[in-house]
Amino acid sequence: MAVVKISTGSPFEKAAGYSRAIRDGDWVHVAGTTGYDYATMVMPDSVAEQAENCFTTIAAALEEAGSSLKDVVRARYYITDPSFAEAVFGVTGKYFGDVRPAATMVVSGLIKPEMKIEIEVTARIGAGD
Repeated sequence: MAVVKISTGSPFEKAAGYSRAIRDGDWVHVAGTTGYDYATMVMPDSVAEQAENCFTTIAAALEEAGSSLKDVVRARYYITDPSFAEAVFGVTGKYFGDVRPAATMVVSGLIKPEMKIEIEVTARIGAGD
């Protein structure tokens, strides 16, 4: 199977030269995804709402690749403040409570001040079956 590049149409993808996701065989690699609502390019203030938007974008990219959140085997969460962890856990638990991928959370800076979280995942198609 050829490598398939998936785009959400975000202006960041073209400007920075990346794909939202890449499907390579049974593997799907989803790029770090921030909390923008890409339909409106609005960033909510709440880290929980940003995390929800991240999952909406990631789920759509996985679906386009023939996968889903249940196939995620690795997740990386980047937050800008350690105090955000509990709010983020409420969202990650909602989506991954039964999936339980290997995961890492890192406190770091992100490229724009309004960004409070970025989520990156790797999925293997069929892992959730």
